Amino acid sequence: MNDNSKVVIALLAGLAAGAALGILFAPEKGSETRDMLSESLKNLGDSIKETAANEINNLVGLKDKVVENIKTKINGAETEYQDDLEHA
Repeated sequence: MNDNSKVVIALLAGLAAGAALGILFAPEKGSETRDMLSESLKNLGDSIKETAANEINNLVGLKDKVVENIKTKINGAETEYQDDLEHA
């Protein structure tokens, strides 16, 4: 996980904690407070899922680049080897 992802996750967690504390200390009925807290936690969960999905996509892209780079290097080495055999 890169530094930007860590910052986003920390920010989301801080926002959720702040929202939860604000709701708990709000002068509203308990049922309303629980509903608001539940909604806030649901939103946090959705944000975390979205961030995780984005990071997975980034990793898949990185994997594809690494595989393509390795294939290119192998093909280059194979071509160089064939050239060396022909000129030997």
